[in-house]
Amino acid sequence: MDSPLRSFASLYSTTFLMVLAAGLLTTYLGLSLTNMDVPQIWIGGMMSAYYIGLVCGSKVGHKLIAQVGHIRAFVACAGIVTASALGHALIDNLTVWLVLRLAVGMGMMCQYMVLESWLNEQAETNQRGTVFASYMIVSYLGLMAGQGAISLYPDLGIEPLLLIAICFALCIVPIAITRRIHPEPLTPAPLKMGHFWLRAPQALSTVALGSMIVGCFYGLAPSYATAKGIDPEHVAMYMSCTILAGLLAQWPMGKLSDVISRSLLIRINCGLLGVLVLIITIVPFHSTYSLILTSLFGILAFTLYPLATALANSRVEQHERVGLSATILVTFGIGASIGPLIASGLMQLMGDQMLYGFMAICSFTLLARLIWVNQRQKAEQFSTGDYVMAGGDLVSSPLAASLDPRVNVEMVNEQMIYPADDAFDRLDDNIDDEQDDTEDTPDYNAAYANVVDTEDSIDNKETDNEDVDNEMSRR
Repeated sequence: MDSPLRSFASLYSTTFLMVLAAGLLTTYLGLSLTNMDVPQIWIGGMMSAYYIGLVCGSKVGHKLIAQVGHIRAFVACAGIVTASALGHALIDNLTVWLVLRLAVGMGMMCQYMVLESWLNEQAETNQRGTVFASYMIVSYLGLMAGQGAISLYPDLGIEPLLLIAICFALCIVPIAITRRIHPEPLTPAPLKMGHFWLRAPQALSTVALGSMIVGCFYGLAPSYATAKGIDPEHVAMYMSCTILAGLLAQWPMGKLSDVISRSLLIRINCGLLGVLVLIITIVPFHSTYSLILTSLFGILAFTLYPLATALANSRVEQHERVGLSATILVTFGIGASIGPLIASGLMQLMGDQMLYGFMAICSFTLLARLIWVNQRQKAEQFSTGDYVMAGGDLVSSPLAASLDPRVNVEMVNEQMIYPADDAFDRLDDNIDDEQDDTEDTPDYNAAYANVVDTEDSIDNKETDNEDVDNEMSRR
């Protein structure tokens, strides 16, 4: 059996080039808008437009792939994304840039859907984990390469946009000439967000607020670093350190989540992340210490999504996981589009430090939400556990006492036929007297001594059994 890297080499190559171009474009736009001295709200809006495009593109891309197939849909969207990237070099109007950014988001969502559905369909069951782990590693490497490429063009001229267009164009080649079997058309995935929010509230809350944090970082961190006096070459290092730390933390955090409760691990992660970003907000910026702090940020922030996804999948049945995946993606896109807008507004009003200040608000809000949901779920389980269902009407009936061998049958019959207020008191006294009279013998002997009729019937049955045995021996 071929290794996943060899079997899906064409898809991985396409992914690397596509993500490299997308990461480079995001950083380039953030730095360019900062150099243009545009208000922070425009920078946040530019990044939010991309994630809004991702949300809208999920529906458009599904229909397009169903109509024309995976490869044709990918090629068409790659052409649109390439033209949109080059459009930034032709027009300096910010409103047009917003539209172009929206188009890039929609096109790339379709491309992601093609790649991930292709991998999901044709990966062998015993290799699925390795296939998607390799896919995530290639994606992170592409992001890091995109951040590093910006350092080649510190003047931020037209050259980065040309490199972006080249990568978007070349990503068509591996998937167009692949010899892999063409995947089946996509099938509709039901989107029942309310249902899944009730089933996995902690996981989806983590996705929603965690995506706001990640969206703010990707969209506004280059602007924040530039405002702190870092040149484009070191901005690339700042971003790459964060992404690399997030990549390296994926495997250890996954192993840790198999030992510790994922719900508890997410709460610990949120608490540490909130303290960390609060420190970044308060402590004066330092070029060396900032790399250490942003690496720790990458470890905590970039592991929230996989932990939440694993937690959500453990709360649903197998047949619900397709709908759950769609819900998670939509939730992530909505959160990532809202976060940069709010953070950029706060940065414009209160200073650049509010980028991490807003992340601190998101982290502590998420922590409070998770603690509240967890306590509520524990209370519901406790109240459910206290209720013990009866085995039938006989359990709550006085007749049940007659089944206890320690109880005087005559006393029970008297209470049932002629109930009296002190009948049960006399019943208890009678049991105590019988126990005192038979200190040297077990309790059940005293109880069965009162049931004479039962003993007689047992003796009669034993006599009958002896007669039968004797008759069988004579025969």
